Amino acid sequence: MRTLKVIAPLAATAALLFATPVLAQQAGDWTFGLGAHVVSPKSDNGSLAGGALDADVGDNWRPTITGEYFFRDNWGIEVLASLPFQHDIELNGVKAGSTKHLPPTLSLQYHFNGSDKVKPFIGAGVNYTIFFSQDTTGPLAGTDLDLDNSWGLAAHAGLDFAVGEKKWLRLDARWIDIDTDVKVNGTSVGTVNIDPMVYGAAFVWQF
Repeated sequence: MRTLKVIAPLAATAALLFATPVLAQQAGDWTFGLGAHVVSPKSDNGSLAGGALDADVGDNWRPTITGEYFFRDNWGIEVLASLPFQHDIELNGVKAGSTKHLPPTLSLQYHFNGSDKVKPFIGAGVNYTIFFSQDTTGPLAGTDLDLDNSWGLAAHAGLDFAVGEKKWLRLDARWIDIDTDVKVNGTSVGTVNIDPMVYGAAFVWQF
């Protein structure tokens, strides 16, 4: 539901902009984006150890980059990359560890023919999240914490605001399906459902 509340209004805005159609991007164009985004996991991240431990994963901001190639007018393939995000992990409200992750995401995107000032877009694709550098503290101090990498679907929507010739300010939101199996000292203790929203802004250059 949280995903629909964020993405649906952006998609609805696209319909309002059809009145003044201006071609968004043409086949053969490239864009490059540089920005910052926050990964905000959903509020209920699941339980571990047979329901004895409620998991909570914290938010984190990091710089991000995107590259998109338009293989047809208005249709593009985008790759999202970033510096490693780092998240604190709480169990029953007590910090028990932290982890870093990289969330490369590949999306098929459609850019609507909006006005010459605002252009909306939507997209969908696949994410591969790589977890590494797990640290433990509190109730898990001294243990070996391992989080499996995750494959999942992703949805994307946003608005590009013209700030110059072929230069855009982008505001966007993503939902990513991230679930990771958790092991402590090699023993499986359950699955953490992170499923974050990713919010942010970027400057985008069109070539």
